[in-house]
Amino acid sequence: MDSEEAETVEESDMIKSVIRCPNNMVVVFDDDDEQVPEYQGKYEEVRARVLRDAPADTLFGLWFDYETDVRTVLREDW
Repeated sequence: MDSEEAETVEESDMIKSVIRCPNNMVVVFDDDDEQVPEYQGKYEEVRARVLRDAPADTLFGLWFDYETDVRTVLREDW
């Protein structure tokens, strides 16, 4: 893989939004609105990695039930 390919992979995996679901699972999306599996899973298991790698402009959200909209929260409150 050359440096151009590596940059493309890195850019496509950029964390754009992170949602904590009612079942305490985390769903992560990149700039292309594609899921990023390496950051998804149980909140307790992925929290530190997500907070470490998420850029400053990442949107964090809580989804308290599966019927209402996701509520945006501060990174510190996520």
